Amino acid sequence: MLTRLSIREKVAYALGDGAANIAWRAVSTFLFIFYTDVFGLNPATVGLLMLVARFSDGVSDVLMGVVGDRTRTRFGKFRPWILWTALPLGVILSLLFTCPDWSMTSKIVYAYSTYILFTLIYTANNIPYGALMAVMTDDDKERTSLGSYRMVGAFAGGMIVQGALLFLVSYYGDVNPSIDVSRKAEAQYEVGISVPHDVRNVSVGTANSIALFTTPGSDDEPATAKSFTARAGERYTFVLTGEDDLTPADIKVIDQRSGYGKAVYLLSAFLAVFMIVTFLFTRERVSPPKAQKNNLLRDLRDLVSNYPWIILLLTGLLFNIYNNTKQGITVIYFTHYVHDQLLAASYMVCLMLASIAGAMATAPLGRLWGKKRLFIYALIFSGAVNALMALCSPDDIGAIFAIGIVAEAAAAIFPTLFFAMLGDVADYSEFVNGRRATGLVYSAGSFATKFGGGIAGAIIGAILAHFGYVGTDASTIGHALPGIVMLMSWVPALIVLAGAVLMLFYPLSRAKTDEITAGLIARREREQAATE
Repeated sequence: MLTRLSIREKVAYALGDGAANIAWRAVSTFLFIFYTDVFGLNPATVGLLMLVARFSDGVSDVLMGVVGDRTRTRFGKFRPWILWTALPLGVILSLLFTCPDWSMTSKIVYAYSTYILFTLIYTANNIPYGALMAVMTDDDKERTSLGSYRMVGAFAGGMIVQGALLFLVSYYGDVNPSIDVSRKAEAQYEVGISVPHDVRNVSVGTANSIALFTTPGSDDEPATAKSFTARAGERYTFVLTGEDDLTPADIKVIDQRSGYGKAVYLLSAFLAVFMIVTFLFTRERVSPPKAQKNNLLRDLRDLVSNYPWIILLLTGLLFNIYNNTKQGITVIYFTHYVHDQLLAASYMVCLMLASIAGAMATAPLGRLWGKKRLFIYALIFSGAVNALMALCSPDDIGAIFAIGIVAEAAAAIFPTLFFAMLGDVADYSEFVNGRRATGLVYSAGSFATKFGGGIAGAIIGAILAHFGYVGTDASTIGHALPGIVMLMSWVPALIVLAGAVLMLFYPLSRAKTDEITAGLIARREREQAATE
């Protein structure tokens, strides 16, 4: 008999991906700009770091799948790992956004060490979490519903990070500065700023990020914010143009290092709590065949000969490159192209709401078209719409938001279907081979997510470096704007359209999946009857 899940259990499971996305969205959306604009690393260095760390992590994904399948506790195979890694994941996320006052070489070593450790702990948490979906129920359609809940949780966690982090940075990074503002002409002001203590990376801007800053006697291009090292008691002077009725209260002076650190510490605490709730209120119900013996070589052979798994892995890799490229460039795009960094928070919240709607629509659309056809339609539609971003000027705020929202609603269908379909692939392997290695199959999900993010980081770093972008040097920004627009529009679109072509070769149609589900239920009932 097929297992139905309660709403409470689905919500508890969803909180786990909410927690994971507090970590993952913080890294995929903010870590690149943190490394370049706060930590002070070259974008090409950051891109190489992300690529190396994510590629090496692919080996640990497979190993974690093997370990998960062979874990034996009274709590099950996969749930214990969610509990064991809850606190370590929060701690390493906090360390990732901590900026030590070291030499550049030491900073690079620190970045590599903390980033690689983050990916390893994330692997130990996320592969068992993903595999848990396949063993909570044996109903493939119920897994699609659970996948929708999961993605709602994931996007809610992402919305918390992307909507709140910049505001938390602003709140926790307040340095209590002394500010004087004097009017020089219409919509032109001279602003003097001093801070009570040394600040290694202070960011100065206006509350709504409209006014342009210039430094008297400097050849720097005007910018909506200035970042520099401020010494205690020294007065720093800027000329602001483009905004009227400015007062000292309109000037924001933020210690970005302190702001990012404290903001991420708070979010990490929520992460750990959500993970513990997932452990407490979920259950494992589907087990491997009773006669199955541990045989790693057989499991690996079954995996690499699993054609649906290979197609799904490659498609997952491509759509994760697509999603991570967009996420990784968003804050840079709004900071330097739209000239309004805080507007990025509103944009990302709107995208998260669109993602929740897309995730909720996946189950009914999947029943209408089937998972494979829906996946292909969503890939084509989202990529084509996103390419339109190339036509938007910095003033086309409405169009930027509309294009982003529509493309993101369709993009939310990708991961919702992907993780449900990994369960179908695990069923296929058991149906064909008489063996089940759920954790190993779900290692594809973690590998695609992390390696896709690594490739995306390398793409962003390479293109920005090609256009001469240096986050701490305002004079380089103007030359890099074409590259920033490319990364926000047609570069990710081309990648995801390639995924649509690849998905045409996925062999598990709706009819085939129904046949597999019915066959496995009958087989398990026979095995149960034989043991009674």
